[in-house]
Amino acid sequence: MTRPNRRQVLKGAAASAAAFTIVPRRVLGGVGYTAPSDTLNIAGIGIGGKGYTDLQGCRHENIVALCDVDFKRGGRSARAFPKAKHYSDYRVMLEKEPGIDAVTISTPDHMHAFIALEAMGRGKHVFCQKPLTRTVEECQALIAAAKRTGVVTQMGNQGHANKGTRTIREWLEAGVIGEVDRIEYWTNRPIWPQALNRPTEAHNVPPHVDWDLWLGAVPDRPYHPDYYHPFNWRGWWDFGTGALGDIACHSMDAGFWTYDLRNPTTIVAETTKVYDEAAPAACRITYEFPETSKRGPMTVIWRDGELSPPRPPEFDDETASWPPMNSGQMFMGTKGMLMADIYGNKPTLYPQKLQDKVAEEPVPEKFARTNGVYKEWTEACKGNGEAGSNIADHAGPLTEMVLLGNLAVRSREIVRWDAEAGTAGSKQADKFLSETYRDGWSLTT
Repeated sequence: MTRPNRRQVLKGAAASAAAFTIVPRRVLGGVGYTAPSDTLNIAGIGIGGKGYTDLQGCRHENIVALCDVDFKRGGRSARAFPKAKHYSDYRVMLEKEPGIDAVTISTPDHMHAFIALEAMGRGKHVFCQKPLTRTVEECQALIAAAKRTGVVTQMGNQGHANKGTRTIREWLEAGVIGEVDRIEYWTNRPIWPQALNRPTEAHNVPPHVDWDLWLGAVPDRPYHPDYYHPFNWRGWWDFGTGALGDIACHSMDAGFWTYDLRNPTTIVAETTKVYDEAAPAACRITYEFPETSKRGPMTVIWRDGELSPPRPPEFDDETASWPPMNSGQMFMGTKGMLMADIYGNKPTLYPQKLQDKVAEEPVPEKFARTNGVYKEWTEACKGNGEAGSNIADHAGPLTEMVLLGNLAVRSREIVRWDAEAGTAGSKQADKFLSETYRDGWSLTT
């Protein structure tokens, strides 16, 4: 079935929108202006699974529209918000519902950039699930759009708004574990199929699924119920970013925020068997960051597929197995180590004497506590404070750094990142900075 392309769907709306400057709703009316309603009109795009959670997080606002290619999977959201209008195509929804103030985007990774760009271009505030994008080029397009439009944005790495991540930074900046020169991450993901070739059999598309819209910008392929929709898409490069993209935007957040881990000089990946279209079963990725005026050089090591770091001597809990959690983060310093789960929860110091010391002499709170990622975003949309994991300043650069690791995995080469030139150091690695889209889809139209 042939679908109208973006220009046909919008019928020239993009051209007319370009004729005026987008002004965030919160500043309309000038300084001191109070909107007639203090409630945002929010639309959910991708409403099954995590999309339902995101809408529940925003239920204190007015949920006016729901968009999904499969309302059977999105049934919980439809029942939770019975007054919301239903759409299958986000472009049609945004055209027909000009009163929408903000959107949540909880689709598979391959559509994040297109939906976010469309929404931001129409002056809508954006909450987008992690990873922000599938490619570095898409990430850079969203950073530019966020800066250009001035709308309020937030990525769904909820740990950034939580107490644990703020405690981690406070402890590290207070020097509780001394000078840090290495951070290690590990995860039990993938918990979905990876390390395989594309299935060759074709299946009938269920009547409740719009497969063409689900594919969106990605080249056509037959529907398969076991490997793509509704869940097992994440390990395919056409749709997802593997375990690294899924989890590192959570677990690497505190380290990135504390030490400004942008633009690594080299990234080296060691993997199990590499497949053309799917992420490997397991990998170890080492990022090297140069010295800055505020810290020394930093080594960051990522492991997935149930690989884990060796037990360090600082871990003096003799009653605990190693590792003490199946997914986590660990900061190694000259005085000790700090460990937490992938969301920054339950930060713990080792050896035990360091934990005892901060219990007796608590480190002062330096960073304000929030009411959670959703409330932080919706309040920022109303002009009350800022969204911490916003695209322009935090989520975009964090996602870009994370995704550079996949260039090393896919190219099987050492990535030598040159941010100014926008190159990964070789033609083989550079070709994975961007993707080829179906006719009618572009990051610039």
